[in-house]
Amino acid sequence: MEDMVWRKSSYSGGQSNCVEVRLARAVAVRDTKAREHGHLTVSRAAWVAAVSALRG
Repeated sequence: MEDMVWRKSSYSGGQSNCVEVRLARAVAVRDTKAREHGHLTVSRAAWVAAVSALRG
């Protein structure tokens, strides 16, 4: 998964107080301001469920 591209929300305005995601078979999520702490990997189904819940 290391060769995948990290993407930051366009809503972040270029600041570093957001999360970045990397989409592949699984979805990796990391804190932009603390990249050295690694990332959390979840299944695509879990990611879709979380985003759907946040959108209401």
